[in-house]
Amino acid sequence: MNRTIVGLLADNAEHADAFAGRFDEVQDGQQPEAVTVCCSDSRVLQDHLFGNETPGRLFTCGNIGNRVTQRTDAGEVVSGDVLYPLAHTGTRTAVVVGHTGCGAVTATFDVLTGNIDADNEPSGIEHCVSLLGPHLEPGVDLLPDGLDDDEAVNRLVEYNVDRQVDHLVDSDDVPADTDVIGVVYDFQDVYGGERGEVHVINVDGERDPEALRTEHEAVADRIRRLWTY
Repeated sequence: MNRTIVGLLADNAEHADAFAGRFDEVQDGQQPEAVTVCCSDSRVLQDHLFGNETPGRLFTCGNIGNRVTQRTDAGEVVSGDVLYPLAHTGTRTAVVVGHTGCGAVTATFDVLTGNIDADNEPSGIEHCVSLLGPHLEPGVDLLPDGLDDDEAVNRLVEYNVDRQVDHLVDSDDVPADTDVIGVVYDFQDVYGGERGEVHVINVDGERDPEALRTEHEAVADRIRRLWTY
């Protein structure tokens, strides 16, 4: 057995020892407080970024580009993994979690601006990029002049979160009383706070920081955007 797996199993033994008693309340089902949709990135620890150590508290989904949709014969629909807790466990909070320096957004930006050819990627990766492309293309056209690539990508990270929030807010499959929050996780000092902070950029489709601070005073210090468009 390779050393990575041996190490992971040793860490799991510690986890099992610490968590054994924490599953008592969720043996027969789950009623998570929120569903979170995070980008698949080893630097973004989805449960840890919210301090979650309680089984059953969060229903966590992850994919390239923190997408909330999937492509079907009927067109794009809210992805089943995101929709399940909203439809079946009484969850009424959905959180879309983008992150600074997102590789999926970077790759999509590079494809849309002609810097790379997505056809050179394995088909699974090309498929994921192709799901983001149509939604990010209008954002690329809106980018202000004079940005370097890193600045452009981090603005498109916000744009992508906004589009995913829109999908949830506009979907007939998502219960109307669901609160949909868009956030960006910053581990690169882009927003000027502490590394690892989550910044709220969108609530139920509202993107204006001043309006959000007025409406949500309890988290006003975590509401900020890089880009208003």
